[in-house]
Amino acid sequence: MRPKDEHREERGWERAGAADAIAEGVRGVGPDEIPARLCDVAVQLLPVTGASVSLHSDGMPVQIGASSAQAAYVTEIQATLGDGPCQSAAESGAPVLARDLTAGRDVLRWPVFAQQATEAGVRAVYSMPLGNDTVCVGTLDLYCDSPGDLTDRELRTARVVAGMVTLALMALPRAEESGGPEDERWLSGLTTDHDHIYQAAGMIMAQLGIGTDEALARLRGHAFAHGRTALDVAGDVVAHRLRFDRD
Repeated sequence: MRPKDEHREERGWERAGAADAIAEGVRGVGPDEIPARLCDVAVQLLPVTGASVSLHSDGMPVQIGASSAQAAYVTEIQATLGDGPCQSAAESGAPVLARDLTAGRDVLRWPVFAQQATEAGVRAVYSMPLGNDTVCVGTLDLYCDSPGDLTDRELRTARVVAGMVTLALMALPRAEESGGPEDERWLSGLTTDHDHIYQAAGMIMAQLGIGTDEALARLRGHAFAHGRTALDVAGDVVAHRLRFDRD
């Protein structure tokens, strides 16, 4: 067998192995559990300590599943800052590998995120875009507790997992298939917590007479200044515990 054929066969086995692991991981679970289960499978297949899946809406990652509280928290840090590997992967549509958040160019690229991520115990992040060659709908974010790189084989596996995650998300039932209201958005049941962010943004827009982008920036800025996540601050705004006043 020629070397090229051997590589092709090896990659075929990798794809088949990842597909089998994902199929087994989501067997018998409801749609609302699938994203978190996919994150668990990613951790099993790759040398990482955590994973999360996020959709990207209006430039903000909307987390729909995570393998651990740590992974969920670091994803929320990126949403709060509006910066980080997952934001870069969503914008470029290409994998973004932050190999060392403790020193070097990754710290220079995302200085605030790097500091907060390492404080949370994450030293490396590998963000894989979800979607196709023309549209990125979200990211699969892989977290590691030590600096390091993915081997070529591990990166191929990460790409395969991201592709399988995309297919699995596209296969989730839409409202018209599951008997829900026709105007219910696909996956809306998985993003209930983050609906508070957009509800809070609407309230801030009304309070300050500003647009959506500035309202989200104000929300993020308040969260960062007070060492909180945007999701936490949004909950206070919606519950009328916090009001934004004109400066």
